[in-house]
Amino acid sequence: MTSSSPTSGAPRRPSPLAPEIADRLKRSADGLLPAIAQQYDTGEVLMLGWMDDEALHRTLTTGRCTYWSRSRREYWVKGDTSGHFQWVKSVALDCDADTVLVRVDQVGAACHTGTRTCFDTDVLLAEDAEDAEDAEDAEDAGEARDAAGTGAPGTGQ
Repeated sequence: MTSSSPTSGAPRRPSPLAPEIADRLKRSADGLLPAIAQQYDTGEVLMLGWMDDEALHRTLTTGRCTYWSRSRREYWVKGDTSGHFQWVKSVALDCDADTVLVRVDQVGAACHTGTRTCFDTDVLLAEDAEDAEDAEDAEDAGEARDAAGTGAPGTGQ
């Protein structure tokens, strides 16, 4: 696919994205890549947006996340309307060059619903907090045994 705007309604034009990047990208049939926004200092996954070559170029050169809106068929810069900015810290491609990871400093809510992330309101599976605490206690005990050189209980080591 060419390095132009998505085929879903945007005007086709050459993108200023560097050819050495554009040539590596594996886009969907409509010219898009999923772009995961992640909080740079905590690793918290904030949202998923879509980028074409132009949106990626704008993100790389402005320091602010630019996405392609599939419903509105236009580019949008996170925070221009809401004030909830994403300041870009780093941008990476996954091993297949078909997904972009944008590590950002998120100001305010990342989700259009007003929540911190787009992934905190409809949790399908979560480790029980009590189970997590028990697992952490067991891990701490194992580390203490390792440090003391006593081995696992009941093994004689």
